This record gives sequence, structure tokens and C-alpha cells, in this order.
Amino acid sequence: MYVTPYIFFNGNCAEALGYYEKALGARVLARMTYGDSPAKDQVAKEMHGKVMHSAMAIGNTMLMAADDCMSKTPIQHGGYSLTVSVDSADKARHVFDALADGGTVSMPLDKTFFAEAFGVVQDRYGVRWMVICEAAH
Repeated sequence: MYVTPYIFFNGNCAEALGYYEKALGARVLARMTYGDSPAKDQVAKEMHGKVMHSAMAIGNTMLMAADDCMSKTPIQHGGYSLTVSVDSADKARHVFDALADGGTVSMPLDKTFFAEAFGVVQDRYGVRWMVICEAAH
């Protein structure tokens, strides 16, 4: 058994996928629009160019994402964080700064009692990330 996060966006999923490719080195493995789907007649025409399903690999992790077509209110991310674990403080800085570009820093990246580098940032799409390089043992 395993759990795969599935993130929904407000019509900008394709843009977010490109952002995560640059910021995190994500590899988009699959992408389908609502218009490419056999169920395209069941969604509004303005959704046809939006992402119905995508899968991306970030390191050894799979993350799935789509544009929301069912909510009547905009998606707001909250109540969770995605954690990116890296093997060096320099890599942590690179990832953190990339995610912070256009986002909001909640906790600046810094050395802590439990990590060589740790910080919390909400990216430009509202997704909260914790970036960590664990302390050497």
C-alpha cells in the first residue's frame, strides 16, 4: 500500500506542472486534458483545454494533479504540507528559493536543531512545502 498526493488547481495545472519541472526537476509522465477524454461531453467546453489528470515524478515520489471541474468555489490548499527531502543544504537552498519565487515564505530556510536546513514556503499556487536537509548523524 502507498499514498499518492493528488493536488487540484483552479485552471492553472498545466502552468503549475511546468513550474514544478523547473523548480523541483519534476518529470511529467502523463497528462490528459478534459477535451482529450472520452467523457469530454460531461464537462463544460471551457474546461476542455484544462488538465483532467496528470502524473509527475519528483525524485522517487509520484504526485498527481488536475484542474478542478466540480467545485463551485476556488480550490484553497490547506491543512497539509508536501515535504521535499534533499541531501545537501545547497540543494535545499536551490529548491526552497525556486518554490518561494512568487510564493510566500512562512519559515525562512535555516539550520535548526533537527536539520542542516529547514524551511516552509507556500508556492505561487498556494501549495505549502517543507524543504529539509536532515542533520548529519
